[in-house]
Amino acid sequence: MKLRIRNVRIALKREVTIAAAIAAKLGVATDAVGHVQVERRAVDARNKQDVRLNYHVLADVDLPKGALRRLRAKSVDILPYQPVTPVAPVLGSVPLTERPVVIGAGPGGLLAALELAKYGYCPLLLERGKALARRVADVERFWRTGALDPASNVQFGEGGAGTFSDGKLTTRVNDPVMVDILQAFVDAGAPPEILYEHKPHVGTDRLRGMVAGLTRQIRELGGEIRYETQVTDFFVTDGKLTALELNGSERLPVQAVVLAPGHSARDTYAALVRRGVQVEAKAFAIGLRVEHPQHLIDVAQYGSFAGHPLLGPADYALVYHTPDKQRAAYSFCMCPGGQVVAAASEMGGVVVNGMSAYDRGSGIANSALVVNVTPQDFGTDPLAGIAFQRRYEQLAFAAAGSSYHAPAQSVQSYLDGAPASLAAEVTASYRPGVVAAELSALLPDYVTDTLKLGIAYFGTRVCGFSGPAGLLTGVETRTSSPLRVLRGDDYQAVRTRGLYPCGEGAGYAGGIMSAALDGYHVARAIMARFAPIR
Repeated sequence: MKLRIRNVRIALKREVTIAAAIAAKLGVATDAVGHVQVERRAVDARNKQDVRLNYHVLADVDLPKGALRRLRAKSVDILPYQPVTPVAPVLGSVPLTERPVVIGAGPGGLLAALELAKYGYCPLLLERGKALARRVADVERFWRTGALDPASNVQFGEGGAGTFSDGKLTTRVNDPVMVDILQAFVDAGAPPEILYEHKPHVGTDRLRGMVAGLTRQIRELGGEIRYETQVTDFFVTDGKLTALELNGSERLPVQAVVLAPGHSARDTYAALVRRGVQVEAKAFAIGLRVEHPQHLIDVAQYGSFAGHPLLGPADYALVYHTPDKQRAAYSFCMCPGGQVVAAASEMGGVVVNGMSAYDRGSGIANSALVVNVTPQDFGTDPLAGIAFQRRYEQLAFAAAGSSYHAPAQSVQSYLDGAPASLAAEVTASYRPGVVAAELSALLPDYVTDTLKLGIAYFGTRVCGFSGPAGLLTGVETRTSSPLRVLRGDDYQAVRTRGLYPCGEGAGYAGGIMSAALDGYHVARAIMARFAPIR
């Protein structure tokens, strides 16, 4: 009999096999447990003296007659297995005279294009940046020399901004389609444990292979991908998108366009506003990046179990609210065993972000520490948030010598208001390099004040966090899109038929997984209206 069993716990200080743990939970002999498939694995480190692994599993179990009824009466964790049937798409009848177009080859655009290609819609995927190998070479050159290519960088190119990240696949969205998306990632080359880890990640190195696998599938299914092809204008007639301008010259007739440009496509946003597409400013967050020795975080989170091979490098999620509840400082995009990276996409601005390889083996833990900002801070004009971001990116650029080096300061000197110092227990991982600078001068006072209170509070939650070990680098401004392209229940842009805003760049997602989910649903919305290409 196949059972779904939740909360199978294994204590690290007295490890047993998962089959033995299942048998103990069910009250049967270990040899009664057959094949086991892990559905979810999480670490429970609330008691640092007794860290445990918690599993949800599917298991074949030889039970005596009537035992299941007794077990279910005893525990809500034990259920008979019921397979889930994937939901087939509803295909519309409106004929397509033009292929659906997808703008942007980040996670939202890739999943939209893949879903459309699967069902015969032959999408055309447009990416302003370069194909993966050339993009990686451009980014490495920038990190080595400071020579920025505004069209090929951490923000733009095949795979989107997530290509240079930790590759986290966590999301707060509870959507049954997530299982299908994760399976699509595994089919494209992602490690299979993302199907069950509570905090799945791919790492920048494995993510690149996954992206290549997705684009290969899109082509094999009848889609086309054009790199170094930027959408420079939108043509709207009587409230309907009729054509796109590509690279300032080519005109492309369109019927259905998925707009998934990523959160840094500032010129694309300006073109949309100029053409009357409904866009509104929205809240986001800005701040700094912090680095600590990974071992410090491991010990703080896992105690004597730090370094245990079943745990890996520890992470954290920290939040501080000001007494008036108007501001919050919080950790964002935490990268265990990673590095701080130069993520600029415009000339004359410094932007920092973080990434990790799959093995998270750098020995450095880094995270954004950011504070929420809203249109009340920077203005309600749709493009006001971009101007706000740009101002502080340019200040950071100037503070570090106008060379794409980044301004940095030890946590200790930052909190003490002392002269900027780089003296910390960790060496800055940012390339092309850092320069000691007063970070308080590079962000609004209300952000700095909240950050300092937050960091001091975080030191009470993670031992050593606010002490001499840490180093701060600035500035982190690209946490999410500073605007939203308004859309209706049918996923079409308000007052612009045929345009389907999608993913993080359009203001509807926050991270790889939620952007991919949004791309899937936008594709399904197009499919529900239009018939496949014949």
